Amino acid sequence: MKIVRVEAVPFAVPYAKPLRFASGEVRTADHVLVRVHTDEGLTGTAEAPPRPYTYGETQESIVAVIDKIFAPQLTGLTALEREAVHERLDRTVGNPTAKAAVDMALWDILGQAAGMSVSGLLGGYTDRMRVSHMVGFAPAEAMVAEAERIRDTYGITTFKVKVGRRPYTQDVAACRALRAAMPDAELYIDGNRGWTASESARALRELADLGLTFAEELCPADDVLGRRWLVARSPVPFIADESATRAAEVTRELLGGSATAISIKTARTGFTASQRVLHECEGLGVEVVMGNQIDGQIGTLCSVAFGAAHRTTARYAGELSNFLDMTDDLLAEPLTITGGTLRIREGAGLGIQIDPDKLARYRQDR
Repeated sequence: MKIVRVEAVPFAVPYAKPLRFASGEVRTADHVLVRVHTDEGLTGTAEAPPRPYTYGETQESIVAVIDKIFAPQLTGLTALEREAVHERLDRTVGNPTAKAAVDMALWDILGQAAGMSVSGLLGGYTDRMRVSHMVGFAPAEAMVAEAERIRDTYGITTFKVKVGRRPYTQDVAACRALRAAMPDAELYIDGNRGWTASESARALRELADLGLTFAEELCPADDVLGRRWLVARSPVPFIADESATRAAEVTRELLGGSATAISIKTARTGFTASQRVLHECEGLGVEVVMGNQIDGQIGTLCSVAFGAAHRTTARYAGELSNFLDMTDDLLAEPLTITGGTLRIREGAGLGIQIDPDKLARYRQDR
């Protein structure tokens, strides 16, 4: 199973409506399809979503680093030599989603070669996950209407509410409106680093009676003292996301008192590094959630494969519904959410089958 070619194909699919949050907004899924080809005819597939406001990557930079650096370094290695692969990838600083996509594509190859699902290879705990839906910035009544539509259409009852606007009272009002409309729903908030520590503390006090499950990245990741001060006073578990993009940062955030839970995103840590983060959290008794990197259907399929594979990641609803806001995708068989859950794909590997006509329509390099 020697690697003979690593392919990076830029594509762009519009969103039906923009997703707005404190660190930016997304109107188009300008992602990169990553495919690793072997000498035995097996091809592993994954997706890299650039997030310049979080990691500094762009669609162009992902294509460039794969074509010019990663592909030459990996050609000739086998899909089984994962440690050697990561040693070579790690010679290049940053570029987390490009590295993650290569890693997941290699796992896809291993699953196909073994005749097993990747989720089974990773742990095989269950075949589905409960789904959480992200509700972006909008007037409170519009946020409630969206959440009710998602609940009624897909059976989803867990919602991640984007906060971080100024004044923070807008978000407090939106959260209260959501709780009033859906008293039995599970709610948690994500600030995308939009508030200061003191604003975050005031908002949490005003939301204390809503029964929030988590609070995530309410204030800047580099505000070390402010984050520690806030987390020590937070009435709910505090999730590190953008501040904990790799295992070493997870260690720093947890031991430094800047977080009490961790968001795992396969789009930035692949499967190999995500398992390292997960095992670290399990060893420390820390809760985790499966996060969303504003993934398309390919990325979502990777997230549910990992999340369903482990007891700890399957405990909470995973953020697996962002693709519902896209006008289309590249999968030949689209994902479906029913009864508030999303299943892994059966069969060998990740079960990713690309529709060639859709790829031809949306690719940006021809």
